[in-house]
Amino acid sequence: MGRFYHGDIEGKFWFAIQSSDDASFFGGNEEDDEEEQALNYFFGKEDLEEINGGLEKCKHQIFLLGYISVDVLDSYFETIDGWNEDMVSKALGVKRDNVKEMLTWYARYGLGSKIKACVEEKGQCAFSAEL
Repeated sequence: MGRFYHGDIEGKFWFAIQSSDDASFFGGNEEDDEEEQALNYFFGKEDLEEINGGLEKCKHQIFLLGYISVDVLDSYFETIDGWNEDMVSKALGVKRDNVKEMLTWYARYGLGSKIKACVEEKGQCAFSAEL
């Protein structure tokens, strides 16, 4: 069982890598819904600058930690069904001590990319993140 987000965008948070409040990194408005045990997020066009800045920071951190690009990680994760830190370290030549933090930034980048695409397409992005 995992934690999901649903609404204008949908997906599953990375187990043991990504927190439910990860979208806060990209700005927008966050509201705690204790009854539903969720965080509700809203992003509009006015948030695009902060979203883009967050995506750039994610790419920069990924590079600093692994000396690789988001594209390399995308290609790697498209070809495998499961992974662990040793597998990622060996396959990509990343220091094992850096893998978890690098993947935290990569998971965040993926969520931010979905938010950005949604805002650009619909003018807004609203979703709930399970706690």
